[in-house]
Amino acid sequence: MAGTKGKGSTCAMLAGMMQACGYAVGLYMSPHLVGHARTHQYQGQMIAHSDLTDLFKLIIAKAGALAEEATFFEILTAAALRYFADQAVDLVVLETGLGGRLDSTNVCKPLVCGLTHISMDHMNVLGRDITSIAAEKAGIIKKGVPVISVEQESGVARVFEETAQQVGATLEFTGRQIDFSFRFEANKELGPHTRVSVITPTSRWEHVPVPMKGEHQAHNCALALAMLDKLKVHGFTFPDDKVIAGLAVTTLPGRMELVWSEPRIIVDGAHNGASIQALVRSLGAHIQYDSLIMIFGCGSDKDVNGMLKQVGLGADKVIFTKTKNNPRAMEPEDLASRFNELAGKMAQPAPNLEEALKLAARAVTREDLIVIAGSFYLVGEAKKHFSELSHRKKTERR
Repeated sequence: MAGTKGKGSTCAMLAGMMQACGYAVGLYMSPHLVGHARTHQYQGQMIAHSDLTDLFKLIIAKAGALAEEATFFEILTAAALRYFADQAVDLVVLETGLGGRLDSTNVCKPLVCGLTHISMDHMNVLGRDITSIAAEKAGIIKKGVPVISVEQESGVARVFEETAQQVGATLEFTGRQIDFSFRFEANKELGPHTRVSVITPTSRWEHVPVPMKGEHQAHNCALALAMLDKLKVHGFTFPDDKVIAGLAVTTLPGRMELVWSEPRIIVDGAHNGASIQALVRSLGAHIQYDSLIMIFGCGSDKDVNGMLKQVGLGADKVIFTKTKNNPRAMEPEDLASRFNELAGKMAQPAPNLEEALKLAARAVTREDLIVIAGSFYLVGEAKKHFSELSHRKKTERR
């Protein structure tokens, strides 16, 4: 699975449906939010730290014999593949780490490839324009392997079509060759949510509830269903009731995740202009609030201007901060200055997440919503912070 946004959600939905249908499934995703075990999952459970440590020792020893030094992500990928092989899994879902063409996950020849929405991200590595980025993502397309993509802008779609033709792969788009539609609905059981319909020559899924919030998740869900359908030719069976049951229990940390209730604090890994826009739209559609306070931090290698424009359109109050764990993190003062230039609005800089939360706490009222976004590094730090805070409060009550 390659793409700019939606890879993790699509992979999680795909793995959840496979597992519900009785298959042993390995799931490899990045980035890790809290600890490396989250990256590697088997049957929906994180790999034990002791097993992961043993795997790392084995892989690092092997890597030491290579002429070229292995990267951290290559070691992670090799460890995951070795573990899945040792467990004799039936199916593995692999999410690319960066790009596709040169990504370490691209060593395999898969049964099906998926391409999520492409937008501006990692421009210093993947290219400064959307077609260059699309070309890197298209590097996962292989001869004889079916490829499915969500709807893309014309330039991106053209790159995918040309690549598929060059290598000899069949490419289909949801909403074009694959019949896809969605609608919004609200009921007592699920609240506001989206339902999708996906129809192929061999499958017919109608009005299936999407487990994650937002219009963009409807597109991701359709992609996951269409990819699942492509596996039937290899002898895999996916009963409709089990597929829907698997979707219903799918969750993914760091995607519109409520980490604190009073005041309400949500974390989301949106980290480019398109995903920030989708986040703000999803919040408005699914959550009632008076004012939106956004704590934002991002890497300097991202589409900073694109994100700041969307932050300016969606947030009532903005606090810029930086994470401890990202050497490429932009300085909060620089973000505030650029935000003022782009949006004509003032924002407060905070040197770290703890100080940003203090500023937000002083501004928030009961009906307001605090959102932390802009970077998976920042989301991971926030999740760890609130997990530790929750543990301390439980301990104090005993």
